[in-house]
Amino acid sequence: MKTFKDLWQPPPQNLVLSEEDVHIWRAKLDLPVVQIQQLAQTLSTDEQQRADKFYFEKDKKHFIAGRGFLRVILARYLDLEPAQLKFAYSSRGKPTLANITPGGTVDFNLSHSRGMALYAVTRNRQIGIDLEYIRSVSDVDQLAKRFFSPRESAVISSLSPEQKQEEFFKAWTGKEAYLKATGDGLAGLEEVEIFLNPGKPAALLNIQGDQQAASNWCLYPLAVAPGYLAAVAVKGHDWYLRMLDMS
Repeated sequence: MKTFKDLWQPPPQNLVLSEEDVHIWRAKLDLPVVQIQQLAQTLSTDEQQRADKFYFEKDKKHFIAGRGFLRVILARYLDLEPAQLKFAYSSRGKPTLANITPGGTVDFNLSHSRGMALYAVTRNRQIGIDLEYIRSVSDVDQLAKRFFSPRESAVISSLSPEQKQEEFFKAWTGKEAYLKATGDGLAGLEEVEIFLNPGKPAALLNIQGDQQAASNWCLYPLAVAPGYLAAVAVKGHDWYLRMLDMS
């Protein structure tokens, strides 16, 4: 039986990213001060200003580590120094690379929760990723009624308290991964319907009631670490997954 550790492998020396590849990187954000300082030096002026706005020092360090690792990872694919990367942002704040890249666009997305971060990287296809630390949500039934479809809400309300929590976060990560891939943001949560069944992986059922639109996407659950749930949403089905560990 594979463990969490077995699923994640160290990155190879020669890192290749074809149009059929989807690479998921895992990184821990609680780092020694020296490493935080090194990563801070790679950030742009606007990223440094964003880091300085955090009230709690821990949140500031996590932001520096998260953005610094993003630069380190992407720089490996682009044969650039991390500080050379330039980002552009959509109207909803989704980052994209402003650097011109040979071989087509390098598409990416990131998510972090409770001291852990995930990065999804591919070429020339939409991709989104979401990571959540499973915490106890007291009003899970009400939240499901508010943000989920009637079918999803009915499934969650029929479950035991433990199952409710897991299925809620399974649906949430799946929806958010898709919405981050398209750049639509959380406003569209109820427009994305997820297949829910305890013990089975989530899948996209329909998007705004359109099953054909959902069939163009693949939703893949990721085993990250005990206590976490994560999912990646990828446009198309002709791709190969590789899970890489920063540590």
